[in-house]
Amino acid sequence: MRYFAKRQLIMRLELLAPAKNAAFGKEAVNHGADALYVGAPAFGARAAATNTVEDLDELVAYAHLYGAKVFATVNTLLFDNELEAAVKMIHRLYDIGVDALIIQDMGLLECNLPPIELHASTQCHNASIERIKFLEQAGFSRVVLAREVSLEQMKQIRAATSVDLEAFVHGALCVSYSGQCYMSQYLNGRSGNRGCCSQPCRSSYDLYDGSGRLLIKDRHLLSLRDFNASQHLCSMIDAGISSFKIEGRLKDLSYVKNVTAYYRQLLDSMMDGHEPSSSGRCTFFFTPDVDRTFNRGYTDYFLSDRHPMASFETQKARGKYVGKVKSIRGNYLEIAGDETFANGDGLCYIGADGRMQGFLVNGVNGCLVTPNKMPEISVGTMLWRNNDQRFEKLLQGKTAERKVRVNMRFSATTDGFTLDVTDEDGLSISSVLAAEHTPSNDPINAKSLIVKQLSKTGDTPFVVSEVDDSTEGAFFVPASSLNQLRRDALTALADLRMKHFHPVGKPLVHADTPYFSENLDYRANVVNAKADEFYKHHGVKKIERGIEQTLDYGGKALMTTKYCLRYELGCCLKGKCKIKPKISLKASDVLVLRNNNHRFRLEFDCAECLMRIYAID
Repeated sequence: MRYFAKRQLIMRLELLAPAKNAAFGKEAVNHGADALYVGAPAFGARAAATNTVEDLDELVAYAHLYGAKVFATVNTLLFDNELEAAVKMIHRLYDIGVDALIIQDMGLLECNLPPIELHASTQCHNASIERIKFLEQAGFSRVVLAREVSLEQMKQIRAATSVDLEAFVHGALCVSYSGQCYMSQYLNGRSGNRGCCSQPCRSSYDLYDGSGRLLIKDRHLLSLRDFNASQHLCSMIDAGISSFKIEGRLKDLSYVKNVTAYYRQLLDSMMDGHEPSSSGRCTFFFTPDVDRTFNRGYTDYFLSDRHPMASFETQKARGKYVGKVKSIRGNYLEIAGDETFANGDGLCYIGADGRMQGFLVNGVNGCLVTPNKMPEISVGTMLWRNNDQRFEKLLQGKTAERKVRVNMRFSATTDGFTLDVTDEDGLSISSVLAAEHTPSNDPINAKSLIVKQLSKTGDTPFVVSEVDDSTEGAFFVPASSLNQLRRDALTALADLRMKHFHPVGKPLVHADTPYFSENLDYRANVVNAKADEFYKHHGVKKIERGIEQTLDYGGKALMTTKYCLRYELGCCLKGKCKIKPKISLKASDVLVLRNNNHRFRLEFDCAECLMRIYAID
């Protein structure tokens, strides 16, 4: 009998998908996720995506069937009066088998945590080698890199550390370094570091120079396109990234299915010398296409030479480019392109005023489209589809299944029969049938029946690669008995897999390594006494409390970002801009953003290639 060879791994690659709830998480697993990140019952950076412990228990069990992991987000800043409740919740998460916590608040490391793996959230501002080396020495087993980290920086970080590195590959971008944005807190008391960001970066702004001259009116000047690193996956693997993260805990189910399947197929094509970090093979009943799901247009951000990153026209989804208006005839449009359309499709375009406009499709006749209301549009206008009716309907049905391969061996015993089942991970289980040995009149048909019945795995997580009938059909065994033998074996194997992939406790061990600075300002986000203790244990002497606690905004940058509005406008002060200038600016011009009654001064740090935003009182 042929058994599965023991895996020889160079590096295990993990596709990490978002899960808004247990149902979404199960579908992410079905579509190829090796791991999930999901909101805990409280204290997560997406307050609108929390889950009960009971729901998480169900999701953990399902994920562990496939050797997939579940990471719970507890990545907000915690006030002193919240720490006790947070720690109690973490113990409950550990008890149900959550594989790791994603955290931001260093105060938790001074608390009585269970022996659960800790991941440093991107909210920890993981953008430098010295920061990541410190987090590794402090006891974190994984660091989620800042989205702004370049491929070259990834290589340098990998060379200087041994901690597991996770990086984003797809989804919405925060314009600010994560954990370094206080604009929402300043405007309305809703802190992104506390899970309640009001997304002021998606608002529209007017841009003025220092003399009050209006340069740009009512545009989404801080709203970035969505991230798509798919063309850089091989380079990211070579740079030492082992976990590839899809953003989107607030996205809908079609997004989770489509984007997870898309990256599953991409990673599978790059597995030469590597292995996925979970088990099972996915079969897809649709063709994944990330252009057809929610997106604001794409950027690869800082992974390649800089090019336009923002979407000034709109903060909403524009979807996939579908062609140009070829002609306008009465109440319909002729569209030049290869796409087909359906009633209910949403199409959008850039209007004469520079804003994104849209309409619904009421009728279709080949390339002729009848809008629900005739738009003010001209021949040659480019069109995008931000609602694809056929694709969305397809994604509402069953779009994938995932199966773990097993080998079976059927044998006779002194008082009946036994079925030995071994899965692709080398886990084995046996099921026994007490029965008389009734000689078969037709060994060929008897063996065929045994193989046929034992191969019927139905809606279980398993698929049979091979059935070895060591009796060679010497005995007649009723189909009902074979079915029961198979069901007992697969049920026992499922239980064994869930126990096997239950995480083993890993006590927190961290060295008293000195922090790389003796002074911390508000950007360290210290808002509780335990975090204060943590940094003092590591040699920090002066600690300024975080803005969420002090509410002191005077002279402080509300946002620190590697995105540069001057560059995006084609007016880089370094003279290296590859974007055609959109306005005329002098190097000495002061730039001011205005939104309603709020004004913000822009500061450009060309030495560090950073932009900072300050409130103007």
